[in-house]
Amino acid sequence: MSDLHIHPLTPDLIPDFITLFGPQGACYGCWCQHFRIRPKERQTLSSDEKRERMVARINKGPAPGLLAFQGGDPVGWMQIGPRADVPEWNNPGRSSSPLPDAPTDDPAVWAVSCFYFRSRMRGKGLSHAMLAAGINHARANKARLLEASPMDQAKQSKSIGLFVGSTSVFAKAGFQTIMQAKPNRPLMRLVL
Repeated sequence: MSDLHIHPLTPDLIPDFITLFGPQGACYGCWCQHFRIRPKERQTLSSDEKRERMVARINKGPAPGLLAFQGGDPVGWMQIGPRADVPEWNNPGRSSSPLPDAPTDDPAVWAVSCFYFRSRMRGKGLSHAMLAAGINHARANKARLLEASPMDQAKQSKSIGLFVGSTSVFAKAGFQTIMQAKPNRPLMRLVL
């Protein structure tokens, strides 16, 4: 991809993040709160309230993910960071539940939990570039493990369900399946 730049989402990039997510907050007004807030609480919040929570999280630091730009325009987002930053991702019974050797409270155990791309960018390999940048970002921040729970198959490459990423993208980046608690959703890991 030409002219692609990927940066940690720091407070100075909040306007670009908001531009990327649009007035509704991407995936049905989620504002990347799906794995941050309990479902009952999340359902009571408006899109604006979810956006405010995400802006507060970005301002608090460290960067909760990476933002991709092409030609100066924000085109992609990947949520990546310590598992503890996405508590709902760690719930028992989820395909992403932590294993004993990678506990939630270990700040060196990181997760890639979400992707969001402009519709025109989907299916063009942006997830590969974002994941490569994410691996470098995790290493630079002293992560020892990077985990994901992507989807094996989707009906189409532009499926909304692929917000967790595609298994093939993670496998190509060197991730190994370490557990399969649910069909179509392995827990994958890269040792850094």
